Amino acid sequence: MGIMKTTLDIQDELLNRAKRHAKRTGRPLRAVVEEGLRQVLSTPISRERYVLRDHSVGEAGGRDPLETYSWQDLREIIYGEPET
Repeated sequence: MGIMKTTLDIQDELLNRAKRHAKRTGRPLRAVVEEGLRQVLSTPISRERYVLRDHSVGEAGGRDPLETYSWQDLREIIYGEPET
């Protein structure tokens, strides 16, 4: 297993917290960063799909019940006030 050098941009406060943690635990910063990466990479990625609830109007394949309304009628139904 080799060691590769790299450069990362890390928020100052996060890096400071990691350095303090390393000092408190008596480990090098590199070990703390490696442990964090291992922990994140070992966590399974959720593949659960988001399902949008069906809020369709009317019947599937049927006539659109909103087609008889004008834009002004729909605006008044939605917002409860006539367009000014």
